[in-house]
Amino acid sequence: MHALPPVPPENLPAAARERAQQRLAEFLALVTDPPPAIPGAAMVFLCSDYVTQITQRHPEYLLDALDAHGSMPARTDRDLGADLAGRLEQAGDESELKACLRELRHRELIRIAWRDLLGQADLDEAMHDLSRLADVLVQGALGWLDARHREKYGIPRDREGEPQSLIVLGMGKLGGRELNFSSDIDLIFAYHRPGSTDGERTIDNQEYFQRLGRALIAALADVTPEGFCYRVDMRLRPFGSSGPLVMHFDAMEDYYQAHGREWERYALIKARVMAGDPADGERLMQKLRPFIYRRYLDYGAFANLRELKRKINEESVRKERIEDVKHGEGGIREVEFIGQVFQLIRGGRDRALQRRDLLGVLDLLARQQQLPRHAVDQLVHAYRFLRRVENRLQMQNDQQTHRLPPQAFDRTRLALAMGYPDEASFEMALVREQRRVHAQFEQVFSAPQRDDEDNLDDMPGAGRQRSLSRIWSLHTKQPEAEPLLARMGFADPPAAFEAIRALRQSPVTRSLSETGRQRLDRLMPLLLGAIVELDRPDPVLPRALQLVKTIARRSVYLSLLVENPLALSQLVKLCEASSWISDQLTRYPVLLDELLDPRALYAPPDREGLRWELDEELAQFPLEDQEQVLDRLRQYKQVQTLRVAAADIMGYLPLMRVSDHLTWLAEILLAKVLELSWNLMVQRHGEPWCGTGDRRRRARFAIIGYGKLGGLELGYGSDLDLVFLHDSDGDAAQTAGPRVIDNTEFFGRLGTRIVHLLGVFTPAGRLYEVDTRLRPSGLAGLLVSSLDAFARYQEGSAWTWEHQALVRTRCVAGDRELGERFAEVRRRILSRPRDRDALRAEVVEMRSKMLAEHASRDPDAFDLKRDRGGITDIEFMVQYWVLANAHEHPEVCTWPDKVRTLEVLGKVGVITPELGTALADAYRDMRNRIHRLTLAGAGTRVVDPPADLRALRSQVMATWDELFGDVTARAPAPEDTD
Repeated sequence: MHALPPVPPENLPAAARERAQQRLAEFLALVTDPPPAIPGAAMVFLCSDYVTQITQRHPEYLLDALDAHGSMPARTDRDLGADLAGRLEQAGDESELKACLRELRHRELIRIAWRDLLGQADLDEAMHDLSRLADVLVQGALGWLDARHREKYGIPRDREGEPQSLIVLGMGKLGGRELNFSSDIDLIFAYHRPGSTDGERTIDNQEYFQRLGRALIAALADVTPEGFCYRVDMRLRPFGSSGPLVMHFDAMEDYYQAHGREWERYALIKARVMAGDPADGERLMQKLRPFIYRRYLDYGAFANLRELKRKINEESVRKERIEDVKHGEGGIREVEFIGQVFQLIRGGRDRALQRRDLLGVLDLLARQQQLPRHAVDQLVHAYRFLRRVENRLQMQNDQQTHRLPPQAFDRTRLALAMGYPDEASFEMALVREQRRVHAQFEQVFSAPQRDDEDNLDDMPGAGRQRSLSRIWSLHTKQPEAEPLLARMGFADPPAAFEAIRALRQSPVTRSLSETGRQRLDRLMPLLLGAIVELDRPDPVLPRALQLVKTIARRSVYLSLLVENPLALSQLVKLCEASSWISDQLTRYPVLLDELLDPRALYAPPDREGLRWELDEELAQFPLEDQEQVLDRLRQYKQVQTLRVAAADIMGYLPLMRVSDHLTWLAEILLAKVLELSWNLMVQRHGEPWCGTGDRRRRARFAIIGYGKLGGLELGYGSDLDLVFLHDSDGDAAQTAGPRVIDNTEFFGRLGTRIVHLLGVFTPAGRLYEVDTRLRPSGLAGLLVSSLDAFARYQEGSAWTWEHQALVRTRCVAGDRELGERFAEVRRRILSRPRDRDALRAEVVEMRSKMLAEHASRDPDAFDLKRDRGGITDIEFMVQYWVLANAHEHPEVCTWPDKVRTLEVLGKVGVITPELGTALADAYRDMRNRIHRLTLAGAGTRVVDPPADLRALRSQVMATWDELFGDVTARAPAPEDTD
């Protein structure tokens, strides 16, 4: 965005026009051969005393910068660096070094101010050029000084003899390449490792770099007849002014881990390596990054930044800086804090936010919908306006000021420089922008759920929140508290009070830090207040308190709930609806972040959305960092499962769509785990090849899903039944990499790694429990088989129950062509002619064994999955019909899921369409009930089933008996099952 053009000379107030013309005349009088015209010069001289004074002392600084038309051109980074390098070659001592640096600074600041004040450069160019100037001057001075120090002391080296360099971190706006016109520069010095120099006058590295650092500060900050380059502020270094000027990396890392304070995290957000060896600089940033960006969602940043801003406001008032465009209400600092708080909260999990430029951060927050686009647009517009005001304030006298000048004329020329005809119109615009910023700041930072809010209910003379605060603090004793809890809706007030008291007096609560205890004391009345709004608060209270007990030591999660009333209300709603969801949130508190946006929480993405989100999640991390990637995969699964469960329990997803989402999620995670495992194996051994001559090709690999995964019927917490296949053949079947191995070994290791990555526990849990016993020969067989060996086994050795299992199979990951070949094998095996009587007998025998081992012994209970008349009976009947009829009707083995298979069985006449529909409806009903039981934290058993469920069960049993006869007559008695 470009600034408003300056007010034309003819529209200037009389006093301003006279001053401008006088200054231009004074300058031209100094020039022996003035150019025919210098457009805009009078306006620049009017608005900048600094430019006026420097050009009167050194007219050549301006004349050298103008082009043939009297205009001021832009300048490239390379030109500026070459300019300083040429000047430094002529510097013989440190006084000449300082003179070179100051001359270049004046020349460049004149050029920058000229283009900015005449509206020829936008804010981005001005900030870039000012930051580039600081970089060039610091780098040039450091290079010149380091060369002289090395001549004197030798090269500093570590104990292994590796050369060391001084790393200079630019902080604040310098680090973000957002420097203002007269800013000081905040620096931190460091070096990689201890050691000593290798010259005749040996000193240790610490002393060498301290001397070099002091020399650099002097070169930049000493006042000479030509002024100074920059005021250098080193107070952001470890231990501040009392700490050593320079530290090696390990000492610096130890400091931040042991002593680092919250404000130092904010300061380091913009830290940038601006001088020194780039590789060493990156090593330092890698060490600092875990301190800056926490791996969890750090909602404590809200309260910390809010407190820091309060202190800044108090300081502004004390120093009478109410009109401070940086520190005051609606000032630049408030915009910076808005961006920084999201970086500190989310930057550890979202590396895209680990950037230094504020405008880039704000745009990213809008694109991620962390902030509304209209709010970001307002903030960006205001920030650009305020930064131009700041620069033009400082251009007046090259002073580091952020406060509107007290003199009327200075205010007038500031308004003119900003493109406004008078002071009043400019200040109206300034106030408008400040109000917009402060309104957004309050939206983000205002402390929600104020302690003094009444929330009055029917209890006369007292606010419910106040009563709950006293109950939580135990200031209200049990005899007085129980009637209050009863009036708030608790059916068992003594149990409710005891649960609250137990948490209050638990070792977890007593061991909290002061900050953690304060956050817990703020949260608990709010949480209890949300719970008593429910129709039945009693069962929800222990779930919520258990979660609080789990997260209490990670007080950032307490902050999340305190700072986000919507998240708190969603938490209570989900705890009421599902103990399973409550358990998931308790086990994995990182999921609490999902409660912030109900739009995403209750709208799980489709298959493509899942794939895209996972790719975006993993794009932030190198895939070689397997520990981090595994944690991300597990967190991703937990997040997506929570979304499905939330949408399910709130009625936004029907049953079949729930299974679809859970199955898609498993497939996408399987594909990613396969990709990670494959890449690692190929990196070690090369790709597997097979065949000979012209038929030599890459061997393929596929993952076959059985059971619920194969049948697209996954539920919450389902394990994965997997079989691994490859198509390698020939004598030369081996890898083509640095460590050659046989393809059989390659694929065996690949399968083992996949199982390991899926099932290994990490701090984020595990992805899936994996069952590979359905492979050929079960546990006695190879983990990974060739497709040909699989086909031979199925044709010659497989049991009937293995062919039943084959009905619910499909390729779920890996090579598509191999998956299609597996589908052909499946179709061929299922379509074999069979003896129906023998098949019926084997199916019944297998079902009898299952009933003997797993059926309910309680006549008043019904296990929806295992008992007679349940889901397993439907599965066995469908499998029988497919195996008995696929030879004549191959289309019945098209689908791996029961609902569509029942539909096909009805269409081809194996069963009546009405029976197919009835069984599909019964299956869906029981599946839905299992989902509900799972979300309620129960198993698959229903005690004293309702009439409609008993009717469904009777219908399924009647169908079974008509098809097979009474299986219970063939089942061993329960006492004989041992």
